[in-house]
Amino acid sequence: MFQITILFLYIIAAACFALSRLPGLSESEGVLRAVAFISAATGLVWHTFVLWSLLVFPGGIGLSLGNTASFIGAQLALIAVIGAVEARLRGLSAGLLLLGAFAAAFTNFAHTGQSGDPVSWQMRAHILISLFAYGLLSVGAIVALFALVQDRRLSRAQLAPSNRLFAPLETNERLLNGIATGGFVVLLVAVFSGFSFVEDLFAQHLVHKTALSLLALLLFGVLLAGRRFAGWRGRRAVYLYLGGFAVLCLAYFGSRFILENVLGRSWG
Repeated sequence: MFQITILFLYIIAAACFALSRLPGLSESEGVLRAVAFISAATGLVWHTFVLWSLLVFPGGIGLSLGNTASFIGAQLALIAVIGAVEARLRGLSAGLLLLGAFAAAFTNFAHTGQSGDPVSWQMRAHILISLFAYGLLSVGAIVALFALVQDRRLSRAQLAPSNRLFAPLETNERLLNGIATGGFVVLLVAVFSGFSFVEDLFAQHLVHKTALSLLALLLFGVLLAGRRFAGWRGRRAVYLYLGGFAVLCLAYFGSRFILENVLGRSWG
């Protein structure tokens, strides 16, 4: 029931945001915008409330693979609502909401992913900071994909009313740089908190996660340095960002899949 309701609210909001950007529906833009914001905000509040009660409980944290995906989905929805304040970003917001709806479908109500031992507040903080970094950088990956699609359409002179769903390339580029900067900082905090709070971060069952996270951090750092000092723009920056994000996804989701489904272990 929860997943169906969130799916419905997010899809309604996404459709209204997308339709509000089409020239033929300019007269209905105000109504579509209002319905979109109300639906998205309602879904986000409910999504956050239910998910928080599943994630955080006395002495533990319900960090199953499904709840991790749902947590990131809630972040996607939050950033979609914030971004939609700018009219040119409403097409992007529609895409973020659809992905948020898809992620919410994986919410796990069984508390199957938590550790059997009590989890300290320091460890909880490290886990939540890490998830925030992943969610923020996942938004950047979607922005990067939007930029690639828009660049391809423009290079092929595919001009159509649907182009209004895409923010201008310059806007996407600035947005991607801002997300990369913020994500790099949060990921850096997550890595340092891991070294501070996690015992033996290079233990056998964590070494792959640690190494891949450090590699992703390095790639994002190279991207930001290249943009700042060498003026990296366009596809080079986008592909490097997507490469860093792929490594980061493998660091968390890949390692969790191996631990939970191959080795039969749980961490978090």
